[in-house]
Amino acid sequence: MYDSILIPFDGSDEAEKGANHGLGLAETCGATVHALYVIDLPGAPRTVYLRDDEDEMRERYREYGEEVTNEIKERAEDRGLECVTAIRSGSPGEEIVDYAKDEGVDAIVLGSAYRGKLGALLGSTAEKVVRTAEVPVVTVREQMND
Repeated sequence: MYDSILIPFDGSDEAEKGANHGLGLAETCGATVHALYVIDLPGAPRTVYLRDDEDEMRERYREYGEEVTNEIKERAEDRGLECVTAIRSGSPGEEIVDYAKDEGVDAIVLGSAYRGKLGALLGSTAEKVVRTAEVPVVTVREQMND
């Protein structure tokens, strides 16, 4: 069914739910897992005076990204699965969709948090991925507490 599955992962609770489901699906299908972390620095100042701080911040995000994607890799390997890790910078929704297209993955599995009515109006990363991906997208949603 699926030979490769993309699991975008940022270490959050909702991403954890998506990762668990994605790893289970990959195990069932014998698929290669792609663990992706996207560095998103919205609104980061671009002035010359803050350039050093931005570089340092990017490096910390990169280190964190390596940590969380390696966590998925270890969990995949514990299940006997091959796993590729990647880190990209930019808008998470766009980078996830672009990665899926660039790498030819067969499906994307990601967590989605309940963001309330305002969040639904503004959209979320998961919603953007569902709307723009060219492959099937499975979203695993956190429980709503209303």
